[in-house]
Amino acid sequence: MATIKRILLDVLKPHQPGALEFTQTLADLNPGYRVNLIVEEVDENTESLIVVIEGEDIQFEAIDQAIKKMGGTIHSVDEVEAEGSQPSSSD
Repeated sequence: MATIKRILLDVLKPHQPGALEFTQTLADLNPGYRVNLIVEEVDENTESLIVVIEGEDIQFEAIDQAIKKMGGTIHSVDEVEAEGSQPSSSD
Protein backbone atom coordinates (compact mmCIF):
# COMPACT_ATOMS: atom_id res chain seq x y z
CA MET A 1 0.00 0.00 0.00
CA ALA A 2 1.23 3.49 -0.83
CA THR A 3 2.43 5.74 1.99
CA ILE A 4 1.74 9.46 2.34
CA LYS A 5 4.95 11.52 2.36
CA ARG A 6 3.57 15.07 2.31
CA ILE A 7 0.18 16.62 2.95
CA LEU A 8 -1.05 20.22 2.78
CA LEU A 9 -4.08 21.04 4.93
CA ASP A 10 -6.37 24.07 5.22
CA VAL A 11 -7.15 24.26 8.96
CA LEU A 12 -9.35 26.49 11.09
CA LYS A 13 -8.44 26.71 14.79
CA PRO A 14 -9.18 28.90 17.82
CA HIS A 15 -6.49 31.37 18.93
CA GLN A 16 -5.38 28.96 21.63
CA PRO A 17 -3.29 26.90 21.45
CA GLY A 18 -0.91 29.30 19.74
CA ALA A 19 0.94 28.53 16.53
CA LEU A 20 4.06 27.22 18.28
CA GLU A 21 2.21 24.79 20.53
CA PHE A 22 -0.08 23.70 17.68
CA THR A 23 2.91 22.97 15.41
CA GLN A 24 4.88 21.18 18.14
CA THR A 25 1.90 18.98 19.01
CA LEU A 26 1.57 17.85 15.39
CA ALA A 27 5.32 17.31 15.02
CA ASP A 28 5.37 15.21 18.21
CA LEU A 29 2.88 12.73 16.73
CA ASN A 30 5.79 11.04 14.97
CA PRO A 31 9.54 11.65 15.43
CA GLY A 32 9.97 11.85 11.65
CA TYR A 33 7.35 14.55 11.01
CA ARG A 34 8.35 18.01 9.83
CA VAL A 35 5.54 20.55 10.20
CA ASN A 36 5.30 23.97 8.56
CA LEU A 37 2.46 26.26 9.65
CA ILE A 38 1.43 29.50 7.91
CA VAL A 39 -1.23 31.76 9.43
CA GLU A 40 -3.35 32.92 6.50
CA GLU A 41 -6.04 34.92 8.30
CA VAL A 42 -6.97 35.94 11.84
CA ASP A 43 -10.41 37.04 12.98
CA GLU A 44 -11.97 37.70 16.36
CA ASN A 45 -12.18 34.04 17.42
CA THR A 46 -10.23 31.91 14.95
CA GLU A 47 -7.17 31.56 12.75
CA SER A 48 -7.06 30.10 9.25
CA LEU A 49 -3.89 28.08 8.68
CA ILE A 50 -2.02 26.30 5.96
CA VAL A 51 -0.31 23.27 7.52
CA VAL A 52 2.26 21.23 5.59
CA ILE A 53 3.38 17.94 7.11
CA GLU A 54 6.20 15.87 5.67
CA GLY A 55 7.36 12.45 6.84
CA GLU A 56 7.98 8.85 5.89
CA ASP A 57 4.49 7.49 6.60
CA ILE A 58 2.02 10.22 7.53
CA GLN A 59 -0.96 8.97 9.49
CA PHE A 60 -3.85 11.23 8.48
CA GLU A 61 -6.31 9.93 11.10
CA ALA A 62 -3.87 10.68 13.96
CA ILE A 63 -3.32 14.19 12.59
CA ASP A 64 -7.07 14.78 12.23
CA GLN A 65 -7.69 13.61 15.81
CA ALA A 66 -4.87 15.80 17.21
CA ILE A 67 -6.24 18.87 15.39
CA LYS A 68 -9.75 18.17 16.71
CA LYS A 69 -8.39 17.70 20.25
CA MET A 70 -6.86 21.21 20.00
CA GLY A 71 -10.24 22.63 18.91
CA GLY A 72 -9.46 22.86 15.19
CA THR A 73 -11.01 21.43 12.06
CA ILE A 74 -9.57 20.45 8.70
CA HIS A 75 -11.42 22.40 6.01
CA SER A 76 -9.72 20.65 3.14
CA VAL A 77 -6.81 18.50 2.03
CA ASP A 78 -5.29 20.67 -0.69
CA GLU A 79 -2.26 18.62 -1.69
CA VAL A 80 -1.00 15.08 -1.10
CA GLU A 81 2.21 13.36 -2.10
CA ALA A 82 2.32 9.56 -1.83
CA GLU A 83 4.86 6.89 -2.67
CA GLY A 84 3.88 3.45 -3.86
CA SER A 85 5.25 0.32 -2.32
CA GLN A 86 6.85 -2.59 -4.11
CA PRO A 87 4.41 -5.37 -5.04
CA SER A 88 4.90 -8.50 -2.97
CA SER A 89 6.77 -11.37 -4.63
CA SER A 90 3.79 -13.69 -4.09
CA ASP A 91 1.66 -11.82 -6.68
